[in-house]
Amino acid sequence: MKPRVLVIDDEPAIRDALRLILEYDHYDVTCAASGPDGLSRVQDERPDVVMLDVKMPGMDGLEVLRTLRALDETLPVIVISGHGTGATGFEATRAGAFDFIDKPLGRDRVLVVVANAVKQRALGRENRELKLAMEARYEMVGEAPGLRRVLDAVRRAAPTSATVLLLGESGAGKELVARAIHRNSPRAGQRFVQVNCAAIPEELIESELFGHEKGSFTGAAERQTGKFEQADRGTIFLDEVGDMSQKTQAKVLRVLQEQEVERLGAARTIKVDVRVIAATNKNLEEAITRGEFREDLFFRLNVIPIVVPPLRERREDIPRLVEHFARRLCDDQNLRPKRFSAEALAVLQQQRWRGNIRELRNAVERLLIMTPGEVIRPDDLPDDLRVTSAAEPVVQGATAVASPSAAAPVGTLREFKDAAERAFLVRKLQENGWNISRTAEVIDTPRSNLYKKLEQYGIRQDEGDA
Repeated sequence: MKPRVLVIDDEPAIRDALRLILEYDHYDVTCAASGPDGLSRVQDERPDVVMLDVKMPGMDGLEVLRTLRALDETLPVIVISGHGTGATGFEATRAGAFDFIDKPLGRDRVLVVVANAVKQRALGRENRELKLAMEARYEMVGEAPGLRRVLDAVRRAAPTSATVLLLGESGAGKELVARAIHRNSPRAGQRFVQVNCAAIPEELIESELFGHEKGSFTGAAERQTGKFEQADRGTIFLDEVGDMSQKTQAKVLRVLQEQEVERLGAARTIKVDVRVIAATNKNLEEAITRGEFREDLFFRLNVIPIVVPPLRERREDIPRLVEHFARRLCDDQNLRPKRFSAEALAVLQQQRWRGNIRELRNAVERLLIMTPGEVIRPDDLPDDLRVTSAAEPVVQGATAVASPSAAAPVGTLREFKDAAERAFLVRKLQENGWNISRTAEVIDTPRSNLYKKLEQYGIRQDEGDA
């Protein structure tokens, strides 16, 4: 398809000259004799490039330019003028013009500038498509109450630069939450740098995070920029932050306090402006008690804690997640579209999903590839998925809350501890009329910790109402 160029100029001779030059070079050209007519044609014909005269009766070119930028900021506009001055060119560039050409118009100059504008338009579209594809890849799918609380926290935290600590099991979607915070923040146009602190060997993590100078240690053949520097003006996501050594924790604490980093082997520090989002599947308060995690770093990270619920606490989202993964995987891997029967979805909803959303996605991918038919039914599920495990107890009334042992069995010691702690908290809240301060005093815990537990377990006041 030929690139489309719209020429807006009140002089018929200029319009005809540009049409001849551009059509001879295989462009599709449309002309308009005034600013209002040109704006109408932009909306109707969606050109790739606009060539716009500055001096026109009525609505002048700079006014048209500002309106075009408001309509579509990615549309390249080439401003042309028979009264070209430095001031005019500067004003046009400041208003968002792609380039500025003086009359009389030289054929070669016109073709070069238009070709460059078409390339920029194509790159802009490609970048926009890539951005949309990335957003779809990291979309958070579901309507469960636990996820809605997370999304509400994201909405509140994203516009700020406050440090966020994401808590939750492995595979629950903490990275998606981190990316959502970045995407909705003022830093969205800057880099999102992810670091898996558990995957980097201890002897390399400081170099990865803070960088190093050439010759600072054996094997340092050249200077390396650290992740904090790479994330300058953007966001750094420290995944599995609980796995950092005490030495590395101290340096990360300094970055948070001073907003500066020091490369290994360097004699000076470097200022950075970085928003930090950390995540862990560990209980950092217990790690502090064991002397494995610095308490001062925990307080720096724990400015806005967000608990990401495990998949077993949002089973109602499983059908939508399965559909989402199936659609994406079929597109990405060129697979024939398949659907899951209601019976198969019901079986999938009963699984415990120890690996959470990551495990569910892998299961969907396996079924899409290995199932011969167009509909995936319970008989198509592998044995480990067809054997349904007992779902976690749904606590609704005072009796059920107070007696977790009488509810459906849980699968692991950690699940039993969580269920018992939840039941204990709800019972104590009921006994104290759901007064948070009084309950915290009775059970001898800080009120802030009790609030965190309420968020973690999704406890609501209406649970014990008969």
